[in-house]
Amino acid sequence: MELGIGIGWRPEIADEVEALAGIDWVEAVAENLCDGHLPDSLVRLRERGVRVVPHGVALGLGGAERPDPARLASLAARAELLGTPLVTEHIAFVRAGGPLTASPRLEAGHLLPVPRTWDALDVLCENVRIAQDSLPVPLALENIAALITWPGEELTEGQFLAELVERTGVRLLIDVANLHTNHVNLGQDPAKALDELPVEAIAYVHVAGGIERNGVWHDTHAHPVTAPVLQVLAELRSRVDPPGVLLERDDAFPPAAELAGELDAIRATLRQAAPPAAPRPTPRGEAHDADRVPAAPVPAGTRDRTAVAQAALLSALVAGTPAPEGFDHRRLRVQSRALAAKRADVVAKVAPELPEILGDGYRAAFLGYAGGRPMSGGYRRDALDFAEHVLIAGGPADPVTRRRLTYWWQDRSGARPPRRATRLVRAARAALVRKGTP
Repeated sequence: MELGIGIGWRPEIADEVEALAGIDWVEAVAENLCDGHLPDSLVRLRERGVRVVPHGVALGLGGAERPDPARLASLAARAELLGTPLVTEHIAFVRAGGPLTASPRLEAGHLLPVPRTWDALDVLCENVRIAQDSLPVPLALENIAALITWPGEELTEGQFLAELVERTGVRLLIDVANLHTNHVNLGQDPAKALDELPVEAIAYVHVAGGIERNGVWHDTHAHPVTAPVLQVLAELRSRVDPPGVLLERDDAFPPAAELAGELDAIRATLRQAAPPAAPRPTPRGEAHDADRVPAAPVPAGTRDRTAVAQAALLSALVAGTPAPEGFDHRRLRVQSRALAAKRADVVAKVAPELPEILGDGYRAAFLGYAGGRPMSGGYRRDALDFAEHVLIAGGPADPVTRRRLTYWWQDRSGARPPRRATRLVRAARAALVRKGTP
């Protein structure tokens, strides 16, 4: 399946993406699309023959629990709506706790690494098979960036991915920026990982930017692609001609000319790194059931052990509980701060009224709230819980700001959306509050 050169489609740069020359396909975050309706920009792109691939971020296939049937059904519906040739997700866990541990469910709001152990591989492979059976098109899985590593790992990243492909026939989405991130943060050699990969299983490649702070590489997707990341792309291209390469950008979007320049740099890297007369390997399609290694049931207790370990780690990261034995405490603190900062950023996006109402005090107030209150639902629920927390604590101190926050919370916390007349009354009331009228 030939994809070509693509870019991540985001609503903030929809016009720029449509105007870019030489774009063969785009990738859209699956959870940001409605089941029955596509944004007009994606409709126009599809009418021009540009493929759209949905990229999931919430399945948590590396988690201890089996995949949520509702999430799988939603991803399948988006695949059908887009007429896509494949869907993609991540090798990660995103939540923990719940029935397997008889503890409250915790949401990370982020992709966290699974341990590269045989236990974790058994769980992941079964979860992948469940997902494959539920989706109408092939599945490809992405390697993630990590700030932390698990103690007692038994496989390298390349070995882990190769075993996953062998057992399930799943395809790979290789993110070269994530390989660079793991090189800086964890000392893992990108070239060694590439040597161990089944390159014929690569569906496509991600390229993204980041930044280094205090010796830690942050895979931000909000900075330009760096030369070291392009060097990892060149290493990959020297081994295989990937069917597709895509530029990711999720924040701090630059002008269209800068996006075009990054795409040109990617094209130049691919062209210059290509070995002479290197044939493209026959792509490995997703294996049929008969071609896979026969499925063995996950050994008794494996999911329970995985669940306890993941819950302990996530609780340390988002609830301030003691760090599990064997982890680097300094790196856990870095990861914990990064998770809280991401929560603050995303809540500010899904509920932009909150930083507008609270002003410069929003971020400090949210980070203080997040330090002891794990996210148990999505980001919109998190925004409501944060506002409620501020109000219960007696804030904000300014009475006009407090009234504005109160009205905002009331408008959104009901069991059902307010009717039109109620919305008009509340809008008028909010306008008066902004003017300082009691």
